[in-house]
Amino acid sequence: MDTVLTVLRAPVSRRTWRELGYAGAGVLLGIPAFVLAVLGLVASVLSLLTIGLPGLAGVLWAARSGATRAFRRPARALVGLDWSAPPPVAGSGPLRRLRAVLGDGRAWRALGYCFVKLPLSGLTVYASAGLLGVGCAAVTAPAFWLLSHSGPPGYHVDSWWGSVEFFLTGALALLVFPWLLRFLVFLDRFLAAALLGPSRSEQRVARLESGRATLTADAAGVLRRLERDLHDGTQARLVSLGVTLSRVEQRVRRVDGDTAEIGDLLGAARGTVEDALSELRDIVRGIHPPALDAGLPTAVATLASRSGLPVEVDVALAARPGDAVAAAVYFTAAELLSNAARHAGASRVRLRLSDGEDVIRLVVTDDGHGGAAPGSGGTGLAGLARRAEALDGTLDIDSPHGGPTTVALTLPARPGA
Repeated sequence: MDTVLTVLRAPVSRRTWRELGYAGAGVLLGIPAFVLAVLGLVASVLSLLTIGLPGLAGVLWAARSGATRAFRRPARALVGLDWSAPPPVAGSGPLRRLRAVLGDGRAWRALGYCFVKLPLSGLTVYASAGLLGVGCAAVTAPAFWLLSHSGPPGYHVDSWWGSVEFFLTGALALLVFPWLLRFLVFLDRFLAAALLGPSRSEQRVARLESGRATLTADAAGVLRRLERDLHDGTQARLVSLGVTLSRVEQRVRRVDGDTAEIGDLLGAARGTVEDALSELRDIVRGIHPPALDAGLPTAVATLASRSGLPVEVDVALAARPGDAVAAAVYFTAAELLSNAARHAGASRVRLRLSDGEDVIRLVVTDDGHGGAAPGSGGTGLAGLARRAEALDGTLDIDSPHGGPTTVALTLPARPGA
């Protein structure tokens, strides 16, 4: 019974009319998209002579960015289909961007969709509107026969049974119309998901990046809780134990006799507690520096003030980075300032911290003798590079012999986002 009701309600259901509106929007958007696809075909032919490569790259870029976003809006609003926006084109220079666009599979798939969108949407609108128009006109045949013994305009009806036949034909057309529409829209949805959305490998990479970002954030949170537990719990108890031992030592030393040796043992125990407390504080600072609680600019300024060299600090952050990114920037800055003071023979250091275009960038320059490289003794640059790679970042080192040395750390503001 439910199936019968679904079939009978389909012609007037909201889904049917939303899908018909989606097909109509596809025709309107498909016209410029088809023109773009034809231009891409012409540019592809001209690219054989090399002169068409810039034009082909421009067409691919337009299909990749503009067409993908334009088709995404009605798909999301009318039929609930959505896909992620393509990532920015890789490359820092015009030639690299040109190569990246020409070799981008998603751009070529988007251009292919631009080519098929207009014919498919046109067929959908034509077939659906035809069945709908014929059905609506034919079901009125009995009424026209009763009123004027004729058929609807454009239809010849010569008997009552003929009008009934027209009615049945129209009813069948109206019942078929929504299912043909749904099939054609399903075909369009399939092509849109396959050609405009990310490929399976891209989806897998996105899931892995998202999972890694979640794990990184969770690890940062666990380390922060561990730092608080050590600071507020274990460290506080050690401080209390040290104070107690000091008081006991003082009382023992006031007593004459053979208790001097006990006082020495208590003094040694107190010294051991103080050493353990100092080591614990170093561990806590290594897990999560308390200076980061006040924000990355404050933490970096604190590092610079504690450096053994004059440090010029230039910080321009528009937004606060995540905990994992802030910790990576802090430890990198600490390591680079330490290297400049201990190994580079520098007299001055400049530290610049900025953000923009979804990345955060740390640049540290010193006027030392240069020669720094990953794996060189005592610098720890290899570890900094591995930390940057774990967050989808890069560590660029420019350190010719004789100096100066410039190390640039670039990290995404939200890794995996």
